[in-house]
Amino acid sequence: MKAYDLAVVGAGPGGYVAALRAARHGARVCLVERDRLGGTCLHRGCIPTKALHATAQRLAMLKDCAQHGIRVGEVAFDPNQAMARKDAVVQRLEQGIAGLVRQGGVDLLHGDAMLEAPGRLRVRRPGWSALVRADAVVLATGSRAVRPGFLDAGGKNVLTSDEILVMQDLPSSLLVVGGGYIGCELAGILACFGVEVTLVEQRDHLLESQDRDAVRTVAEGLRRLGVEIITGARIRQVEEHAGIRAFLDDGRRLQTDQLLAALGRSPNSAGLGLAEAGVSLDGAAVQVDEHMQTSVPGVYAIGDLTGSTMLAHVAMHHAEVAVARILGMQGPDLGADAQVPSVVFTQPELARVGVTEADCRARGQSVAIGRFAYRANGKALCDGAGDGLVKLVADASNGRLIGAVIVGAGASTIVAEVAAAIKAGMTARQLGTVVHAHPTLSEMVQEAARDLDREAIHKPYKKDAG
Repeated sequence: MKAYDLAVVGAGPGGYVAALRAARHGARVCLVERDRLGGTCLHRGCIPTKALHATAQRLAMLKDCAQHGIRVGEVAFDPNQAMARKDAVVQRLEQGIAGLVRQGGVDLLHGDAMLEAPGRLRVRRPGWSALVRADAVVLATGSRAVRPGFLDAGGKNVLTSDEILVMQDLPSSLLVVGGGYIGCELAGILACFGVEVTLVEQRDHLLESQDRDAVRTVAEGLRRLGVEIITGARIRQVEEHAGIRAFLDDGRRLQTDQLLAALGRSPNSAGLGLAEAGVSLDGAAVQVDEHMQTSVPGVYAIGDLTGSTMLAHVAMHHAEVAVARILGMQGPDLGADAQVPSVVFTQPELARVGVTEADCRARGQSVAIGRFAYRANGKALCDGAGDGLVKLVADASNGRLIGAVIVGAGASTIVAEVAAAIKAGMTARQLGTVVHAHPTLSEMVQEAARDLDREAIHKPYKKDAG
């Protein structure tokens, strides 16, 4: 039985970051993975969807070539080549992670892990079993796609994001159930690929937790791609009949080739021996404190397993918090989760950091709002990307930035500046004094910051009476 300072279960973004961070500070580390390095994010989530999103963007751009004076003949799209490119990107990144693990001196064990007791893991694979002892254990087993039982009637024609990202043949038509970020991203990508897409969301709006102004822009973008959006309706029944036949609770019937269940994800806590080891759960999620430690001393849980915001970079942040605690180092504060940006890779992109205007209004907090439209930005118009908005939220009592939403081209990149400003405790006025290069999309951040004081240069204001 080999002894380690730290054993990490799960080699997704949270797990391999925890392992590498600890090893770089001199800890003896093993990393246990049942499947492939990189986890869901690399193989069935973030990276595959963004590789396909990049392909979809290029297809969409070809349709706009005429306004630039570029004549393009008939465009032929090969979905198999797009999938092959996606796989090549994934393979390259997986090899990169494997190299980092080797060079970092981390022992990689392949198999299923079970927590037998604090500091004791049993690792198994067919024909092999080993007991691992470690002073601390970090559980980073991620999450899995939710697949409600009533959808099983669709058999092979009902897919989750796991299956749709490895399909070889595109359906002619697809019903997407769920208007969260997974459903919206995949609906837009597949519509660009020529699939006839219908998106059904039981709530009254897509992307329920996001800013309403931004969501309207995303919905308009999806409709321009040909996506039919149905909100405020539930799937009552699904049958497999020459594809998929779905019945809505409002009486409508939808017929498509396949159905994508994009109904969220659930923590992967089964089979780890958590309850037997005394680890407290809230449903399938592992309960943790501000250091990511579970109810059992020396056992930590991070990322999707905790049921928190299910984003790869949140898992990475959790890894830094946990490892700092385990090694007795100064580390990041878990409270910084509020400053972690999120991005929905639709067309256009939607990015958010901190709180929304609606969040603040709901709890009675007085806020000031600064806005600037993409259509008033020179670079956006040069790029043919005039749809979008930058909205900044500041505490009205002191002017400090507390949130932002950006919808439009490049939102995924622009949001980082605002995240840094929020973390630094900057006021909108301070951000407005930062000189931005011209012409750039980032100028809109400066203009939105200045708008809180009605000082944006490229935005008209009515003169005060008198």
